[in-house]
Amino acid sequence: MSRADAPAPDERRRTPEAPDPGARGRRIAGAAAVRTVVWSTRLVALLTIVSTVFPGPRRMLTPELRSSLGLPPTIGLAGVVIALVAGVGLLLAATGLRRRKRRAWQLGVVVTAVLAVADATRGIATRHGYFAAAAAALLCAALLFNRRWFVARPDPHGLVRAVVLFAQFAAAGFGLVWLLLAINGRRLEGRPGALDEATHAALSLVGVSGPVQFRVDWLDDLTATAGLTFGVVAVVVAGYHLLRSAEPRPGQSAEDSERLRALLAKDRDPESLGYFALRPDKAVVLAPGGHAAVAHRVLAGVALASGDPLGDTGAWPGAIEAYLAECVEHGWTPAVLACSERGATAYAKAGLDALELGDEAVLSTDTFTLDGRPMKGVRQAHARIVRAGYTVRVRRCGELDDQERAALAELAASWRGDATERGFSMALSRVAEPQDPAAVLVTAHGPDGAGGDRVRGLLQLVPWGADGLSLDLMRRAPDTENGVTEAMIVELMRAAEGLGVARVSLNFALFRAALERGERIGAGPATRLWAKLLRLGSRWWQIDSLYRFNAKFSPAWTPRYLVFPLVRDVPRILLAALEAEGFGGRPPALLRLLRR
Repeated sequence: MSRADAPAPDERRRTPEAPDPGARGRRIAGAAAVRTVVWSTRLVALLTIVSTVFPGPRRMLTPELRSSLGLPPTIGLAGVVIALVAGVGLLLAATGLRRRKRRAWQLGVVVTAVLAVADATRGIATRHGYFAAAAAALLCAALLFNRRWFVARPDPHGLVRAVVLFAQFAAAGFGLVWLLLAINGRRLEGRPGALDEATHAALSLVGVSGPVQFRVDWLDDLTATAGLTFGVVAVVVAGYHLLRSAEPRPGQSAEDSERLRALLAKDRDPESLGYFALRPDKAVVLAPGGHAAVAHRVLAGVALASGDPLGDTGAWPGAIEAYLAECVEHGWTPAVLACSERGATAYAKAGLDALELGDEAVLSTDTFTLDGRPMKGVRQAHARIVRAGYTVRVRRCGELDDQERAALAELAASWRGDATERGFSMALSRVAEPQDPAAVLVTAHGPDGAGGDRVRGLLQLVPWGADGLSLDLMRRAPDTENGVTEAMIVELMRAAEGLGVARVSLNFALFRAALERGERIGAGPATRLWAKLLRLGSRWWQIDSLYRFNAKFSPAWTPRYLVFPLVRDVPRILLAALEAEGFGGRPPALLRLLRR
């Protein structure tokens, strides 16, 4: 969908006025009813497809019956195509019903009603038609009875786009087949008129043979294949846009930002990733009373939150219930990326499941030291950078003037080049901005060959409560010596006491425990294989390299979790997470097509 057509962030935020103690019970009851309807829909769809495909049931109308009713010979094949499309449509509707989409419910009611009538008519010729009609009628009744559970709003522009795209693909297929018939007149039997050719082209879209006869088989096959292909594509594309969930334009209003900043300021036990909720592309859902919030972004039908809810821990259940209610309202799949054990526990109490995803590396200023064998690599890298003439400066963002802030932001952008901006759960997506005065900037200055120096490396860290920092940005010039990043972290830890900082959160190491276990003596074959696959994946994603970089500093490891509703939702959630973090997801060409 076009993001410009999506509702504004203010319109998407829901702030319930009072907590609803029965919300979870109703959600559980609704989930059971929805599962029953979804599986019943799939069963009827499969029965419809099987009864259409197999030779016996396919004889819906005998030649004698068609003749007595005055029906054309193609009516039997047309019935097969219609029943087959209806079965496939029910399978698509079942996917939407699982997300409680109202439009999928409407489609299911219409299709089952039509199937019930069609199967009852088919019962005149075959007894099994009455059984299929009864199954379709029962499903239609079940859909009507459970109407209240299917409340998810559709894409507000989905119906118009579905109609337009269906017409475009159908017209393209019709035009192509008609053109093939027009330019191959010598390969046709007799001299069919324009009306016969147009009728043949229209019928080809549903796989039915028209009045035109061919002298060569390949042209018959070509026109039939081209027409049916465009017809199927038209139905599938239109069905996708008809049933897809809305994907709001990412955005955070000034009011939302102020609310989040107030929650961060009042939090007595802050979360290390809390400040990243201020990313401009995260929408906000507030708990009743506004004492807690969940920040998230919608991608590919997934409402992807990150970290723990913000605010008072006692208000977390209300914020989570409001977040889940918004997901139901829009047909989104709820998911949380990189939350702590405390946050995963809160989400689990709301009915979601959790999976350990990796570990966050945390340094303590009280225990950090360059002494000892484990720190040998960091110690040598730091000494090498000092000998090369580098200096490191550590300052709060509020201490910089506008000119210096702009220069650092321009440098960071130039060092990134054409690469995709990465980071979602642990990135702020802006550099040295005035709205982040408490952020810390660490800059490495190296010789420029002309007697001066210039900035060759940059770290940005955002506040973690009153006495902590979380690493946000880590960049350096492409031609900078190795070890600059290590030197900047060392100088940051040395300056931490003067900044009032007691702890620093570094990068998140994905699947760190699995990589570590795979290196231990006595690790089993499965453990070693999994670690090997993760290292193979490091060719595209920084899995092993990021773990080893963090491990250089001997940090304390804090587990982080992925929260999800059902196991079958995990692939879809991972796709959305990859896209949000800038490591893949839906291809850009596909996104441009969907937004048109």
